[in-house]
Amino acid sequence: RNDRAVLEAAREVFLTEGFDAPVSAIAERAGCGVGSLYRRYPTKEALLQRLCVLAMEQAVEAAEAGLRCPDPWTGLRQYIVDCVAFGSGALAPLAGRIATTPEMWETSERGNRVIAALVERARADGALRDGVTQLDIALLIEQFSRRGSGALPADDDNNRSRLLAIALDGLRAHNTDPLPGHPPDPDAYAARWRRG
Repeated sequence: RNDRAVLEAAREVFLTEGFDAPVSAIAERAGCGVGSLYRRYPTKEALLQRLCVLAMEQAVEAAEAGLRCPDPWTGLRQYIVDCVAFGSGALAPLAGRIATTPEMWETSERGNRVIAALVERARADGALRDGVTQLDIALLIEQFSRRGSGALPADDDNNRSRLLAIALDGLRAHNTDPLPGHPPDPDAYAARWRRG
Protein backbone atom coordinates (compact mmCIF):
# COMPACT_ATOMS: atom_id res chain seq x y z
CA ARG A 1 0.00 0.00 0.00
CA ASN A 2 2.82 2.42 0.88
CA ASP A 3 4.63 1.56 -2.34
CA ARG A 4 1.46 2.26 -4.35
CA ALA A 5 1.10 5.64 -2.62
CA VAL A 6 4.71 6.51 -3.51
CA LEU A 7 4.25 5.46 -7.14
CA GLU A 8 0.97 7.34 -7.52
CA ALA A 9 2.51 10.43 -5.95
CA ALA A 10 5.60 10.17 -8.15
CA ARG A 11 3.54 9.85 -11.30
CA GLU A 12 1.40 12.84 -10.37
CA VAL A 13 4.38 15.00 -9.42
CA PHE A 14 6.39 14.12 -12.52
CA LEU A 15 3.46 14.68 -14.87
CA THR A 16 2.44 18.01 -13.36
CA GLU A 17 5.83 19.45 -12.36
CA GLY A 18 8.12 17.76 -14.89
CA PHE A 19 10.70 15.02 -14.59
CA ASP A 20 13.16 17.33 -12.87
CA ALA A 21 10.83 17.73 -9.87
CA PRO A 22 12.57 17.06 -6.56
CA VAL A 23 12.13 13.76 -4.78
CA SER A 24 11.09 15.72 -1.70
CA ALA A 25 7.91 16.81 -3.54
CA ILE A 26 7.07 13.14 -4.16
CA ALA A 27 7.69 12.19 -0.53
CA GLU A 28 5.53 15.08 0.65
CA ARG A 29 2.67 14.13 -1.67
CA ALA A 30 2.96 10.45 -0.67
CA GLY A 31 2.99 11.35 3.03
CA CYS A 32 6.33 9.72 3.75
CA GLY A 33 9.86 10.84 4.45
CA VAL A 34 12.50 11.20 1.76
CA GLY A 35 14.54 8.47 3.46
CA SER A 36 11.61 6.08 3.22
CA LEU A 37 11.25 6.82 -0.47
CA TYR A 38 14.96 6.23 -1.07
CA ARG A 39 14.79 2.89 0.75
CA ARG A 40 12.25 1.74 -1.84
CA TYR A 41 13.91 3.44 -4.83
CA PRO A 42 17.58 4.28 -4.29
CA THR A 43 17.62 6.81 -7.15
CA LYS A 44 15.14 8.99 -8.98
CA GLU A 45 16.03 7.03 -12.12
CA ALA A 46 15.02 3.75 -10.44
CA LEU A 47 11.67 5.32 -9.58
CA LEU A 48 11.16 6.51 -13.16
CA GLN A 49 12.11 3.07 -14.49
CA ARG A 50 9.49 1.46 -12.26
CA LEU A 51 6.85 3.95 -13.42
CA CYS A 52 7.65 3.08 -17.04
CA VAL A 53 7.18 -0.63 -16.36
CA LEU A 54 3.87 0.01 -14.61
CA ALA A 55 2.60 2.14 -17.51
CA MET A 56 3.53 -0.59 -19.99
CA GLU A 57 1.86 -3.25 -17.83
CA GLN A 58 -1.34 -1.19 -17.78
CA ALA A 59 -1.19 -0.92 -21.58
CA VAL A 60 -0.76 -4.70 -21.86
CA GLU A 61 -3.78 -5.24 -19.61
CA ALA A 62 -5.82 -2.81 -21.74
CA ALA A 63 -4.77 -4.64 -24.93
CA GLU A 64 -5.66 -8.02 -23.42
CA ALA A 65 -9.09 -6.63 -22.48
CA GLY A 66 -9.45 -5.36 -26.06
CA LEU A 67 -8.68 -8.83 -27.40
CA ARG A 68 -11.44 -10.30 -25.23
CA CYS A 69 -13.96 -7.90 -26.78
CA PRO A 70 -16.03 -9.77 -29.41
CA ASP A 71 -15.92 -6.88 -31.89
CA PRO A 72 -12.37 -6.14 -33.16
CA TRP A 73 -12.95 -2.41 -33.74
CA THR A 74 -14.57 -1.92 -30.34
CA GLY A 75 -11.66 -3.77 -28.72
CA LEU A 76 -9.05 -1.60 -30.47
CA ARG A 77 -10.97 1.60 -29.80
CA GLN A 78 -11.38 0.75 -26.10
CA TYR A 79 -7.67 -0.05 -25.82
CA ILE A 80 -6.77 3.40 -27.19
CA VAL A 81 -9.33 5.21 -25.01
CA ASP A 82 -8.16 3.35 -21.89
CA CYS A 83 -4.48 4.05 -22.59
CA VAL A 84 -5.18 7.75 -23.09
CA ALA A 85 -7.30 7.83 -19.92
CA PHE A 86 -4.49 6.54 -17.73
CA GLY A 87 -1.78 8.34 -19.71
CA SER A 88 0.22 5.32 -20.83
CA GLY A 89 2.26 7.48 -23.21
CA ALA A 90 2.89 10.32 -20.77
CA LEU A 91 6.34 9.01 -19.86
CA ALA A 92 7.56 8.98 -23.49
CA PRO A 93 9.58 12.19 -22.99
CA LEU A 94 11.87 10.12 -20.76
CA ALA A 95 13.19 8.32 -23.85
CA GLY A 96 16.95 8.72 -23.87
CA ARG A 97 16.94 10.46 -20.49
CA ILE A 98 17.00 7.34 -18.32
CA ALA A 99 18.74 4.00 -18.67
CA THR A 100 16.50 1.12 -19.70
CA THR A 101 16.37 -2.08 -17.71
CA PRO A 102 15.87 -5.66 -18.88
CA GLU A 103 12.43 -5.56 -17.20
CA MET A 104 11.50 -2.52 -19.28
CA TRP A 105 12.52 -4.23 -22.54
CA GLU A 106 10.79 -7.51 -21.61
CA THR A 107 7.56 -5.69 -20.74
CA SER A 108 7.80 -3.69 -23.96
CA GLU A 109 8.25 -6.84 -26.05
CA ARG A 110 5.30 -8.54 -24.35
CA GLY A 111 3.20 -5.45 -24.98
CA ASN A 112 4.23 -5.29 -28.62
CA ARG A 113 3.04 -8.86 -29.19
CA VAL A 114 -0.37 -8.31 -27.58
CA ILE A 115 -0.94 -4.94 -29.21
CA ALA A 116 0.11 -6.30 -32.61
CA ALA A 117 -2.53 -9.01 -32.24
CA LEU A 118 -5.14 -6.39 -31.38
CA VAL A 119 -4.25 -4.25 -34.41
CA GLU A 120 -4.07 -7.19 -36.79
CA ARG A 121 -7.44 -8.46 -35.62
CA ALA A 122 -9.04 -5.08 -36.42
CA ARG A 123 -7.26 -5.01 -39.80
CA ALA A 124 -8.37 -8.56 -40.68
CA ASP A 125 -11.95 -7.63 -39.79
CA GLY A 126 -11.81 -4.73 -42.24
CA ALA A 127 -12.36 -2.14 -39.51
CA LEU A 128 -8.93 -0.47 -39.52
CA ARG A 129 -7.89 1.98 -42.20
CA ASP A 130 -5.30 0.76 -44.70
CA GLY A 131 -1.79 1.85 -43.89
CA VAL A 132 -2.30 2.37 -40.15
CA THR A 133 0.42 0.60 -38.18
CA GLN A 134 0.78 -0.44 -34.57
CA LEU A 135 3.35 2.31 -34.16
CA ASP A 136 0.95 4.93 -35.55
CA ILE A 137 -1.43 3.94 -32.75
CA ALA A 138 1.33 4.07 -30.13
CA LEU A 139 2.29 7.58 -31.26
CA LEU A 140 -1.36 8.66 -31.23
CA ILE A 141 -1.67 7.45 -27.63
CA GLU A 142 1.55 9.32 -26.74
CA GLN A 143 0.20 12.56 -28.16
CA PHE A 144 -3.09 12.31 -26.31
CA SER A 145 -1.38 11.24 -23.06
CA ARG A 146 0.64 14.43 -22.75
CA ARG A 147 -0.57 17.02 -20.33
CA GLY A 148 0.63 20.57 -19.94
CA SER A 149 2.30 21.51 -16.70
CA GLY A 150 0.39 23.41 -14.06
CA ALA A 151 -3.36 23.61 -13.61
CA LEU A 152 -5.49 22.18 -16.40
CA PRO A 153 -8.22 24.25 -18.01
CA ALA A 154 -11.66 23.28 -16.71
CA ASP A 155 -12.70 21.80 -20.05
CA ASP A 156 -9.45 19.96 -20.86
CA ASP A 157 -11.00 16.50 -20.42
CA ASN A 158 -13.95 17.48 -22.60
CA ASN A 159 -11.67 18.79 -25.37
CA ARG A 160 -9.40 15.75 -25.17
CA SER A 161 -12.39 13.39 -25.48
CA ARG A 162 -13.75 15.26 -28.51
CA LEU A 163 -10.40 15.33 -30.30
CA LEU A 164 -9.76 11.68 -29.50
CA ALA A 165 -13.15 10.77 -31.02
CA ILE A 166 -12.18 12.67 -34.17
CA ALA A 167 -8.81 10.90 -34.32
CA LEU A 168 -10.42 7.49 -33.76
CA ASP A 169 -12.77 8.13 -36.67
CA GLY A 170 -9.68 8.78 -38.78
CA LEU A 171 -8.51 5.23 -38.02
CA ARG A 172 -11.70 3.67 -39.42
CA ALA A 173 -11.60 1.77 -42.69
CA HIS A 174 -14.21 4.02 -44.33
CA ASN A 175 -11.38 6.55 -44.79
CA THR A 176 -9.90 5.43 -48.09
CA ASP A 177 -7.52 8.27 -48.92
CA PRO A 178 -3.91 7.15 -48.64
CA LEU A 179 -2.08 8.35 -45.57
CA PRO A 180 0.66 10.93 -46.22
CA GLY A 181 4.31 10.10 -45.86
CA HIS A 182 5.69 6.75 -44.76
CA PRO A 183 4.90 4.68 -41.67
CA PRO A 184 6.98 5.47 -38.59
CA ASP A 185 10.13 3.39 -38.20
CA PRO A 186 9.89 0.91 -35.29
CA ASP A 187 13.69 0.70 -34.99
CA ALA A 188 14.00 4.49 -34.68
CA TYR A 189 11.16 4.45 -32.13
CA ALA A 190 12.94 1.85 -29.98
CA ALA A 191 16.28 3.61 -30.41
CA ARG A 192 14.89 6.67 -28.60
CA TRP A 193 15.09 4.65 -25.39
CA ARG A 194 18.71 3.63 -25.82
CA ARG A 195 21.09 6.06 -24.19
CA GLY A 196 24.48 6.60 -25.77
